[in-house]
Amino acid sequence: MKAPEPENDPEADDARRLQGRSTELTARVPQLLEAMRSVGTGLELHSTLDRICETAARLAGARYAALGVVDETGDGLSDFVTYGVDEDIARQIGHRPDGHTGLLGELIRHPEAIRLTDLTTDPRSAGFPPHHPSMRTFLGVPIRVQGEMLGNLYLAEKHDGTEFTDHDQHMARVLATEAGLAIGNARLYEAARQRERWIDGSVAVTTALLSGKDADHADHADHAHHALTVVAEQARRLADSAAGLVLLPTSDGGLEIVAVSSDTPDVSVGTRIPGKSAIVAKLLAGESVYMEDSSTDSRLVSPQAAHFGPTMVLPLHSDGRVLGVLVTPRAIGGRPFTESERTLATQFASQAALALMMAEAQRDRERLAVFEDRDRIARDLHDLVIQRLFAAGMTLETAQRQSDVPEVRTGIGKAVDELDVTIQEIRTAIFALQQGSSEAPSGLRTRVLREINMAAVPLGFKPATRFVGAVDSAVGELTGKNLIAALREALSNTFRHARASRIEVTVDASAALADGTPAVRLSVADDGVGIPEGDRRRSGLRNLRRRAESLGGSSEVGPGLGEDGGGTTVTWQAPL
Repeated sequence: MKAPEPENDPEADDARRLQGRSTELTARVPQLLEAMRSVGTGLELHSTLDRICETAARLAGARYAALGVVDETGDGLSDFVTYGVDEDIARQIGHRPDGHTGLLGELIRHPEAIRLTDLTTDPRSAGFPPHHPSMRTFLGVPIRVQGEMLGNLYLAEKHDGTEFTDHDQHMARVLATEAGLAIGNARLYEAARQRERWIDGSVAVTTALLSGKDADHADHADHAHHALTVVAEQARRLADSAAGLVLLPTSDGGLEIVAVSSDTPDVSVGTRIPGKSAIVAKLLAGESVYMEDSSTDSRLVSPQAAHFGPTMVLPLHSDGRVLGVLVTPRAIGGRPFTESERTLATQFASQAALALMMAEAQRDRERLAVFEDRDRIARDLHDLVIQRLFAAGMTLETAQRQSDVPEVRTGIGKAVDELDVTIQEIRTAIFALQQGSSEAPSGLRTRVLREINMAAVPLGFKPATRFVGAVDSAVGELTGKNLIAALREALSNTFRHARASRIEVTVDASAALADGTPAVRLSVADDGVGIPEGDRRRSGLRNLRRRAESLGGSSEVGPGLGEDGGGTTVTWQAPL
């Protein structure tokens, strides 16, 4: 007969508990192995964190799980994902924890496992925000890889209402180890993708700048604006910022926004940052400036800064030369820029500056090639075309003298006159080719004298010229261009029709219109045959009147320099 066992045998109780735990542990091994396999699947960081939370909650029988990733400084959280809290509750809670206070902060400062029966009574707890689910039981374990602290895994509220056990803690540690490897791999993958994006962005900028518009583009300023806009757009996209700005140095030592990529009207081209700003000197010296929140940073005096949060301000410098400044601000409350993002953005800014310099050098070479081609065309026109036209004119004049038929002599005379006008127009084209579109225009007085000298060739004499008032400084560029065109038209009409022996040209910058408005007045007077009464509406005179009226002026025809007012005086005037 078997002796009865004692009712309270401590050794038997320990054996039963050990047997129960072994059974529980053995049952969990396949689940844990499957969980580790699941956690290690995939490389996208955020989906990896979601998987870790779900797996940990399922294995521990917890209602809630969370995972906080420590930021680069090691004193806060850069990412925080949860399991068990639905989206509506999460929106009501609002901001995610930053890891600076409470139990989450304690786990960051002291990365050791914490297991609590009631976290609400723990002095380290900072309490819950409004709408947060009720939680009591708590288990937190650190996530490390090769001694580096990557984050913490948190579990709360077991489904059966019991406390977290040693087995739960051991399982969480194993899972945290695997999670650390997964997070590390995901971070490496994300960093590689990020570097690839920035490199692709640099290539895109270089390609866009070096394969831009040709050198004959109407306005060089458009070239520069296009290039800087490309830099702003790419920087905004790569930095995931709210805007991309490019600023250039001003003559007074400040900076001016010249290119903007943004969906909001908070910043605009033309806004200036004065040189007294504390960061301008640093930027122009080639130093980068990083701000956690530009809306509260006292170093910025621009009103636009109030609309943005974390901001990178990077000089565009290459070969010791600062071309400008690149700014990539995020929205207020946005994620701070990581050290990796700062490094990549700095490299992008240097590459963009180099691309800008290369694009400028390429455009200079293209413009030089165009100017060389223009010089060649001008030489050919002068040395070949004009000489042949002169020879043709001399041949015709010889034929005219030898002809006894009046009609033939008259026809040849008209052909010679047309050749002379053609030669004058070719000389004008030669001068325009040699000057080039990018050169600063000469003063109005010089341009008038140039027209007079060119007209002297077909006329056979040089018209008299007189200037009144501050012609060069008072007359604007647009009015000056139209005045030169009117002078050329008037001289051409005189040569073609007037048969004059004397011409006087006057440019008066002290004149006034009928209503007293200050004006510039051009008069071209001759002693020729005048204009027949029925011919006063010919196209040349209409062109003169149209040019003057487009500027708010007028054009009239009056008596000339000949006896009893013979000849013609063309008066053209426009307001200053």
